[in-house]
Amino acid sequence: MGRPISQRQLRVGEMIKQSLGMIFLKNEAKVPNLETNTITVTEVKMSQDLKIAKAFVLPLGGKDADEAVNILKEFSFLIRKVLSKKISMKFLPKILFAKDESFEYAEKIERLIKQTNK
Repeated sequence: MGRPISQRQLRVGEMIKQSLGMIFLKNEAKVPNLETNTITVTEVKMSQDLKIAKAFVLPLGGKDADEAVNILKEFSFLIRKVLSKKISMKFLPKILFAKDESFEYAEKIERLIKQTNK
């Protein structure tokens, strides 16, 4: 099963989420071929040792989400460099980007509930 998530993991994850959100909103990372001000960071999950941060992102409207995530993965070093100037930590975590599929999952569940109520 694994250990429960610690308060420290939650705090660091939230701090990174807010910082990434501001970086994307202000387009500070200068990621080529991507309008980062349309990217929403929905959640950041930290590893136990705080060395890896998995950021769940979704472009506005969910359009071209896979392409946006691939670009973010490719240029994560730029984002990490900008993030290092915003956050002071002993070890800045490696950032992994993933598409947030929770909204799609919620819509699917809602459709199923509506079908069963008919």
